[in-house]
Amino acid sequence: MMRANRRMPSTIPLTLKRTAFAIGVATAFGHAVPVLAQTAVSQAHMHDQAASGNAEMQPMQPAAPTSTPSPVPPLTDADRSAVFHGGHMHDMGDAQINYLVLFDKLEWQHAGGGNALNWEGTAWVGGDIDRLWIRSEGKRTEHGLEDAEVQALWGHAISPWWDVVGGVRHDFKPGRSQTWAALGLQGLALYNFDVEATAYVGQAGQTAARLEGKYELLITNRLVLQPTAEINIYGKHDASRGIGAGLSSTSLGLRLRYELDRQFAPYIGVNWDRSYGNTARFAEQEGQRRSEVSLVAGVRAWF
Repeated sequence: MMRANRRMPSTIPLTLKRTAFAIGVATAFGHAVPVLAQTAVSQAHMHDQAASGNAEMQPMQPAAPTSTPSPVPPLTDADRSAVFHGGHMHDMGDAQINYLVLFDKLEWQHAGGGNALNWEGTAWVGGDIDRLWIRSEGKRTEHGLEDAEVQALWGHAISPWWDVVGGVRHDFKPGRSQTWAALGLQGLALYNFDVEATAYVGQAGQTAARLEGKYELLITNRLVLQPTAEINIYGKHDASRGIGAGLSSTSLGLRLRYELDRQFAPYIGVNWDRSYGNTARFAEQEGQRRSEVSLVAGVRAWF
């Protein structure tokens, strides 16, 4: 700004001189003095504004349209369906019914105590929020049915990854049959660990808790390694069913499967079962081992 102010006094006299010269020339030759004078004065005025830094840029105005554009037709239901195909699913909420049946373990086991058939499966039917869950697991040895149970649970989603479940569990074996009330949580924990934690209250005040977890490690697109773990705890002794109070049994497994397709996969693996405390003592009285390692081979399937 200081440099512009210093130059202004020398610029204005020069402009006036040019204006006077133009008027004089026009007068001498008898031309239209008013026109030339006006032109010269306008040029001088524009030059003065540019020199003083006060010239303002005038915004360019868009040309007026020569014709009125056609109005946009209103959207129809057909237009919305074409763009948002399937969007009505959000409005339906939990109205759509789906189902899944999964045999996570259907396997033959070989151990020092003999061979056995082991199964563990889950099925559900319902929507995204509420579902009916059926769980079943058991074991059949050369001597007959050793363990068998089935659970019917109603699950309600409390987050995208967790459900609260409640219902009943019925044990057919070992010993006499028994029915339990069940309440628990199931879902995906950190790093995609599949977790089930369930508490049970049975007849004669018996209580129990079970914690199960598994994880799927993708080695290739079709080769999957699955470690599993299970812990069973009981509140009271039950000699008729071979159960002791406290930590009763644990099971650790490692299975490697090959998915021929996403719904069917044969696998091989190893499983380690161990019983503790009075449960182990009851097992030894029945001629069983308190700790046993089994080789397993089976199939995993869902539909």
